[in-house]
Amino acid sequence: MKKTLVFGASLKPYRYSYVAIKRLVEASEEVLGFGLRAGTVSGVQIRTSCDGFKEVDTVTLYMNPKRQRQFYQTIIDLNPRRVIFNPGTENPEFYQLLREAGIEVEVACTLVLLSMGQYN
Repeated sequence: MKKTLVFGASLKPYRYSYVAIKRLVEASEEVLGFGLRAGTVSGVQIRTSCDGFKEVDTVTLYMNPKRQRQFYQTIIDLNPRRVIFNPGTENPEFYQLLREAGIEVEVACTLVLLSMGQYN
């Protein structure tokens, strides 16, 4: 099964990353979570390190461009098939680095893709 890493996952129910985890789980997707605080959302453990994440198909970003910079190499090293830049995360500098690494860039909203049946 394809794994999705919610990058910038929050434990706060009003955050879009929280809602994305819930909807991905409801859609029977395999979900991993990385955030600044450890915890659990819809049975998904949110970790504060990406160590041990393997075979990640999709990284869906919920982190502003300024914060992303310190994680560029971490995400590239995961070698996902694609990175989804959700609203507010758009980052042309990072798009370029990902494309150079052969990683697909998708500027979209994970929640909209799920609701339209176009996530995969």
